[in-house]
Amino acid sequence: MRVLVQGKTAAPEYASPAAAGADLRAAEEVTIPSGGWAAVGTGLRLSIPEGHAGLVWPRSGLALRHGIDTLAGVIDSDYRGEVRVVLANHGPQPFSVRPGDRIAQLLVQRVEPARFELVDRLDETERGAGGFGSTGS
Repeated sequence: MRVLVQGKTAAPEYASPAAAGADLRAAEEVTIPSGGWAAVGTGLRLSIPEGHAGLVWPRSGLALRHGIDTLAGVIDSDYRGEVRVVLANHGPQPFSVRPGDRIAQLLVQRVEPARFELVDRLDETERGAGGFGSTGS
């Protein structure tokens, strides 16, 4: 699959041959306060093929070492604006992002639109209406 990339920074890159996500890099300097969040520009615009979507996920090292997570991470195939990554800082210290820093990873996956149908009843399952934690710890 081919994803066209236009921008001022490096195209997303896979860190290893078996990596599922390609690293996205920051194009600007931002400091995110503890408990805060910010949209960080990547300087990139993408043309994701129709029938696919880009999913923006956290980098595990940033999550573990600094409490950095991603929010609002779906890039539709018809979007042509700059890819901005919303980073949330759950850590105790402000977190500084510099241009070129790897801030998130992009997974491009095939998607199939669902057809939603209102019905009067749903089929029964063993789990039923059990919610959070109902299948164990």
